[in-house]
Amino acid sequence: MNAPPSSAGSSRPEPSLRVEDLAFAYPDGHQALFGVDLRIEQGERVALLGPNGAGKTTLVLHLNGILRAGRGSVTVAGLPVDRAHLQEVRRRVGIVFQDPDDQLFMPTVGEDVAFGPRNLGLPEAEVAARVAAALDQVGMTGSADRPPHHLSFGQRRRVAVATVLSMHPEVLVLDEPSSNLDPAGRRELAEVLQALPVTMLMVTHDLPYALQLCPRSVVLDGGIVVADGPTRELLADTELLARHRLELPYGFDPANVP
Repeated sequence: MNAPPSSAGSSRPEPSLRVEDLAFAYPDGHQALFGVDLRIEQGERVALLGPNGAGKTTLVLHLNGILRAGRGSVTVAGLPVDRAHLQEVRRRVGIVFQDPDDQLFMPTVGEDVAFGPRNLGLPEAEVAARVAAALDQVGMTGSADRPPHHLSFGQRRRVAVATVLSMHPEVLVLDEPSSNLDPAGRRELAEVLQALPVTMLMVTHDLPYALQLCPRSVVLDGGIVVADGPTRELLADTELLARHRLELPYGFDPANVP
C-alpha cells in the first residue's frame, strides 16, 4: 500500500514538503529514521500515524531544522532545510506542540499571537492586523486582552494554533491536536482546522480524528514509512493496524463514517 515515488522532473508546482532518504541517529547512537521518503503537495492534509517510538517526532523536528539530517534531505516549497534558509523555512513551517503552554508565555493572548510577527520586524499596524485575523481564524475574536491561563484547555490550544497562523505559514504541523480535549473542544478544533487554507501534517494516535480531517495517511514504524494511502483504506486494514500497534476505538467502523 506504499505510494510510488514521485517524479521530480514534472511541471507540477513544488510540493509543500519533500523528504528524501532521510536518516537520523541521535548522539547516543539510537537510529530513529532509516531512509524516509515523503512528498506532501500544496494544500494536502495528511495524518502521520504510528506507535510510540516509531520516529514521528524525530521526523517532524527535521521539517523546520530543529534536527539536521544525518543522510538525505528535506525541502519546504523548494527551499532546502539548511542553515542558509532556516529563517524562511521556520516562517513557512509552523509547528503546534501537544501542550499549548509550551507556546503561550506572554501576559495576554494578543501578545502571544503578536510575538512571531513582531520578531519579523513588521510594522505594528501589520502585526495588529495579523493578530486579529489569526484569532478570527481560530474562533477566538475578542480574546486578545485575556491572560492565556484564564482560558480553557481547548481555547489555549486554539490560541496556540493562532500563534502559528499569524506567521502566515505554508505548512501547519500539529502534534496530537485532539489529546486531552473534551468532546466540545475536539469538535471546535476540528471545525477550525477544516477551514484553514494551508497544507497540514497531523501527528496523531486518534484514528477517528485522522479520518475526519485527513484524506491521506502515512504510517511510520521503526523509522521507515510502512504504508501511505487513503485514510479510510488504511484504517479498514485490520492486519496493518495490528502489525503496527494502531487501534480503533471499540465499535468504530471507518466504513460507516460519512
